[in-house]
Parts: sequence; C-alpha cells; structure tokens
Amino acid sequence: MPSAAEIRQLAEKPLDPSVPQTYEIRDRQTREQCMPADERPAQATNAPKNEDYEPNPSKSISLSPDRQHILDSILRLYSGSGTNDGEATGVKDMRVYAHKAVYDDIASYCDTRFKIAGQWWGIPVVCKASETLAVEVVSSTPLPESGATEPAAIVFKMKRAWTPRLLKKTFDVNHFVTLSLERAAEEDGDGPAERVKYHKDQWNEKEYDHGGLGKVMKTINGDTATIGTRPPKDL
Repeated sequence: MPSAAEIRQLAEKPLDPSVPQTYEIRDRQTREQCMPADERPAQATNAPKNEDYEPNPSKSISLSPDRQHILDSILRLYSGSGTNDGEATGVKDMRVYAHKAVYDDIASYCDTRFKIAGQWWGIPVVCKASETLAVEVVSSTPLPESGATEPAAIVFKMKRAWTPRLLKKTFDVNHFVTLSLERAAEEDGDGPAERVKYHKDQWNEKEYDHGGLGKVMKTINGDTATIGTRPPKDL
C-alpha cells in the first residue's frame, strides 16, 4: 500500500481525457466520458468526468442477497478485515474475487487474487482506521447472455474516512467503484456463484495513470506489496 502522502499527491493529479480508464475498453471510455451523468449506461465500467462521486444512501438501489454478500465482503476489506488474525473475515471476504481478478486504483494494478490480497492486508498495517461513512449502490446489472460484450457489474459510490497511522489525521475520500462480475470458474475455489473479475476504484473524481511511468509504478506496487503485507499464499 502507498503512504497517505503518496495517495493524496496522486489524487490531486488533473483529469486527462486522453488516458484510458481501463486497459481493455478504450472505445467505451471515449463514449462514456462525454456523456451527461444521467445518460451513463447501466453497465458502465468507468465514471464519466462529470459524475458526482458524493454518495447519497437514500438513492441506493437494493441488491440480491448474493450480490449484497459480495458488496459486504468488499466493504469489510476496505475496513481492514485483511489480517492474519484467526477471527478476521479477510480470507473469506477475498473469495468474492476470481482467481485471476484485476484490481485497479490510483496507486496499484494487481492481476491475481493473491496480489489483490497484498493490498487489502496492507490497510491494517498503514491505517489506524478505515471507516465506511456512506454507500450508494448506483447500478447492478445481470450476467450477460451468451455472446454479449457488456459485463455484469455492481457500481457504487462510497465515502470513506482514512486515518493513516503516521499522519494521525483523518482524510475523507469519495470513491466511485465498479465491480465487474463473471460466473465462478473451477479455479476460483469456494465462494459465491458470481465473482469479481475487475475491481476499479476512482478517488475524488480524479483519474490516474494507465501508461508510461505511472503504469510501471502501479504494477510494481501490485506485484511487490505481498512481500511486506504477507497475505495467505493459498489465496
């Protein structure tokens, strides 16, 4: 996990519409970025530039029990469930991810469930507290029919209070999170019928690097965090 200072510095970078928001779906990024927020496709995998990231829980839509379980697991991970304490739920929470899932945020890019765990296990190390202040589920789209190209997804806004151990100051951050889903495969192991294939997290209406040095640094962080945070290797 990056330091709080590094996170704040990255979050202040200006938006650059020429930078793709995911590596796979460049053309969709171009279409969605110029759309008004109320015209955003239900299956959107990234937030338009004019999207309001402030969550409004009163507007949150309900989820099926299975998808609520996925969301609850992700929220617990944000709140620091990723520890090797015998009573922690982190290992079980991680099972909502596919074995070859991708995690993509302002400071890291991970391409396996184990590497993603390296990020979550880092939260209790660098943060004294991580508290969910508000959540608004924006959309929940079903698994596509055979041959369809649009992914299933849970999209939500979240306000979170981060308190780094060293800074002893709390930062409120608005997140726009997309959890793209797919049917569970045999290699995914025990867990729900749907798994998170791509977890995208944008902070405070800022975009982040997907090319050049920015991409290199994100990938290095994703590849090496497990060395220090030590999540269970069987994830």
